[in-house]
Amino acid sequence: MQDSSIGIFDSGIGGLTVFREIERMLPQEDLIYLGDTARVPYGTKSAATVTRYSVQNVRFLLEQKVKMVVVACNTASAFSLEELRKQYPVPIVGVIEPGAKGALQATRSGRIGVIGTEGTVKSEAYAQSLVSRDPKVFVASTPCPLFVPLVEEGWLTGEVTERIAQEYLQKPLAQKIDTLILGCTHYPLLKPTLQKVAGNEVALIDSAEETAKEVALLLAQKGLMRLMRRENKMPRRDFYVTDSPERFRRVGEIFLKNPFKNIHHVTIEA
Repeated sequence: MQDSSIGIFDSGIGGLTVFREIERMLPQEDLIYLGDTARVPYGTKSAATVTRYSVQNVRFLLEQKVKMVVVACNTASAFSLEELRKQYPVPIVGVIEPGAKGALQATRSGRIGVIGTEGTVKSEAYAQSLVSRDPKVFVASTPCPLFVPLVEEGWLTGEVTERIAQEYLQKPLAQKIDTLILGCTHYPLLKPTLQKVAGNEVALIDSAEETAKEVALLLAQKGLMRLMRRENKMPRRDFYVTDSPERFRRVGEIFLKNPFKNIHHVTIEA
């Protein structure tokens, strides 16, 4: 199992920030990414539908003989993680728990902001995770629906992006937060703009980075970490999508900051 791949899935492209952080932290590991681009977005769908899609995604990844699954989608993590862990024997890591733990370690005042899609904010998954660990914590959650299209158009900085960020962050900043969870996998690409608007006194918690730390820790604890590679054998990097690969390739290069290959179109059967 040490030589098996890590499977990562998202409703679309945003989970590539999680892929990037895992690749940076664990360069020796083989990685398989599944983007369910035919059924994106998950944030507007019911919990039952998201769970059904997530079960199908994990089943596909297990067919690729993965040793661990990373749910690199905040909505899927909020709605389906418990059911996935019941159904499948491999370690399964979401993005919400690592983000919440990272925020509690970073905060000085116990006042934490959460920004995410409408689905993630409505689920209250971050707030529940934070309060379950520290009942005294104050949580201010704000949906930021325009951030995803901005990222996918490559508008990561500039006047328009900064103005929208000011509007979204006005309320949580007025509530004196000192820590802000980026509760959507697209948002780490906006970190320079968000830090500029929030100010250096506010710690930004990148759920993608925190999830990569959790993956490394869990692999080590379970004895699943790949220790070495055969000489001259490059690590596996495969990408699967359920819709046309071309948009995934174009937008994905914004996330990974370089061209990438090995994109395969697949159908996820019910």
